[in-house]
Amino acid sequence: MKALTFTAWTILLPLAAQDAASWHDPSPHQAQLVTVDENVRLEVLDWGGSGQAMVLLAGLGNTAHVFDDFAPKLTNSYHVYGITRRGFGASSAPESGYDPDRLGDDVLAVLDSLHISRPVMAGHSLGGEELSSIGTRHPERVRGLVYLDAGYSYAFDNGKGMTTEAQLQAIKKPPPTGPIPLVADRASFAAFQAWYQRTNGLKLPESEIRQLFAARPDGGIGVPRSQPRVSLAITAAFKKYTAIRAPVLAIFAIPHDTPPWVANANAETQAKYRTFNDQFGALAEKQVQAFEDGVAGARVVRIANANHYVFISNEAEVLREMRAFLSAKQ
Repeated sequence: MKALTFTAWTILLPLAAQDAASWHDPSPHQAQLVTVDENVRLEVLDWGGSGQAMVLLAGLGNTAHVFDDFAPKLTNSYHVYGITRRGFGASSAPESGYDPDRLGDDVLAVLDSLHISRPVMAGHSLGGEELSSIGTRHPERVRGLVYLDAGYSYAFDNGKGMTTEAQLQAIKKPPPTGPIPLVADRASFAAFQAWYQRTNGLKLPESEIRQLFAARPDGGIGVPRSQPRVSLAITAAFKKYTAIRAPVLAIFAIPHDTPPWVANANAETQAKYRTFNDQFGALAEKQVQAFEDGVAGARVVRIANANHYVFISNEAEVLREMRAFLSAKQ
């Protein structure tokens, strides 16, 4: 696909600006900022619903809006909330406070402020770190923990699985990346959402993309909102949790799917991606086994060839597993 010509680009500018001005978040939630620490407020989304409370925690770099399509599927049985951790989205980005137990305390502060008693907590990816922090130190505060491809070393490390050291090494040597978006793909948030789906095989909520990137004056995709120092501070403070004492459902996407862009890459890139996937997959399987053996009473579910955003790529399976697990905890 070729980049747009200058003429085509200038025609799109007013359309993009009009789209930005008229866009509204279609997800049926209320948003508020909750104070959790001195000069620190977190964005909390409330989708409503009946029944016991459920709190959703996003992965590293994401915000609670990543659940904008998923959360409403749960409101027929639960009162669903989402929390954006400090440093991202509309939440405060202080200079410090990014160690796992402080992040866990932020979540507990939200529960206290909103008078949420013993919720079920579900965390995606790095959200597992906060789940384990709370499940280790304050298991009495939760009814159950759901790890959505979130049970890696930052959530559980007894030395028999992936280990924190191995995970940090994997982060330093990421797999080959796909193509970058062209000018046309960044002309609007909807265009970027479509590009991301074509490239990665996954449809992120447009509301989440708007949290990740600033909007340009013309309505197109601008610079990332988050500051790199925040993610660096979080990964530098990983802690080894080994004693999770709350009821647990851990859903792992194993092996991970292969994104569509790989099929169109050259042979060398495809080979490098396969090598990375095989190596990471072996470590991940080792971690799943360690989690299954080391977390007493945990229900561990493997979903093959699912995306890391397993609650999006395999929504129906995840909802089914969550409902079965939680109905047993009523």
